[in-house]
Amino acid sequence: MSSSDITSDKSSWAIGGGTLIGVGVGFIFLETSVFYFVASILVGIGLGLVIASLISRGES
Repeated sequence: MSSSDITSDKSSWAIGGGTLIGVGVGFIFLETSVFYFVASILVGIGLGLVIASLISRGES
């Protein structure tokens, strides 16, 4: 896999973006509970994985 393949692969960007959104939302809930923080990170990763699967299905 060349470096141009890595930068053109949008699925990894979707997973990373979902994770960052989850961390950002998690910092808001961090004062309430640590479990909300962890849950928001997991939801962000899950959302990124769903978007990545939709992107890869559209490219086929």
